[in-house]
Amino acid sequence: MSKVHNFSAGPCILAPEVIEGAAKAVKELDNIGLSLIEISHRSKEFIAIMDEAQNLVREILDVPSNYSILFLQGGASLGFYMTALNFMKEGGTAGYLNTGAWSKKAIKEAKMVGNVEVVASSEDANFNYIPKEYPVSTSWNYLHLTSNNTIFGTQIKNFPVSKIPVICDMSSDILSRKINVADFDMIYAGAQKNMGPAGTTLYIIKNDFLGKSGRAIPSMLDLGIHADKGSMFNTPPVFAIYTCMLTLKWVKENGGLAAMEKRNEDKAALLYNTIDSNPLFEGTAAKEDRSNMNVTFVLTDDTNKDEFDKMWNKAGISGVKGHRDVGGYRASIYNAMPKESIQVLVDVMNEFANKFA
Repeated sequence: MSKVHNFSAGPCILAPEVIEGAAKAVKELDNIGLSLIEISHRSKEFIAIMDEAQNLVREILDVPSNYSILFLQGGASLGFYMTALNFMKEGGTAGYLNTGAWSKKAIKEAKMVGNVEVVASSEDANFNYIPKEYPVSTSWNYLHLTSNNTIFGTQIKNFPVSKIPVICDMSSDILSRKINVADFDMIYAGAQKNMGPAGTTLYIIKNDFLGKSGRAIPSMLDLGIHADKGSMFNTPPVFAIYTCMLTLKWVKENGGLAAMEKRNEDKAALLYNTIDSNPLFEGTAAKEDRSNMNVTFVLTDDTNKDEFDKMWNKAGISGVKGHRDVGGYRASIYNAMPKESIQVLVDVMNEFANKFA
């Protein structure tokens, strides 16, 4: 466990053995006399690292053989634009589900490329729920979703069955639960929420979905070129990919996605049950759409807010203040967050209630 209880929304908490392994490799990689961050990305050592990271993604997520797995740069923020550039045809239209700040950014970037139809939005209630039923046109080039909304604490529990290609930004809940990759034509996810440090973005792309936009794409933004080059078109972010590889090994060694999902459900239930039973707190997201990664809540009365803030600070809790668009508090409880840390927060909340309820 880290010296503080790290509830930050990102960069994410990492398992102690992942941090130790990454630190050791920065000093020297596998007794080769060079640091991880000194070696060539063309060296046999790094090629082996890239291969292992990609193979672990394929194994853990059960990725079909007709999909490419890439580790690129630019975060999901660049992915928003690259998605439209690569998959929205000239003069085409794409459908976007608007469930929060990141989907709004994706919509903004896509509009620079072509036509966007917002299929449904929860902005009317400050994004505190996930729209459930909405029309999907077969004329759209794809449907874009955001699986988990870090700021607002909502999560898609059941993905729609679609007759058109589906693209999903899974930045903040990748590796946290079982998914059927074959239901998506592309998944992309910034590493820094649940997989590793900032600096790389995972793309999982159905191969026959590539190269259909009909437009000229700059080489660095062409996902087909990156797929052809196995993520090696330009110098990749060596450290970030290595640390993701260590995280993927940690996930596999600790039971894979089934075990991660069970752990995450148990952790979230502990905190949500406390929020629902404690008269001084209330959740901000609709109960049926609550995220298992980002738990958002507020005080029912701010009179003693300063005292509560002092209490969780004294308990060694970090990163629990809510985003300005929601206020209150946000506890990000990614894969590597131990249940013991959540119990510390729960104990503080209960102590606060005993003093002021």
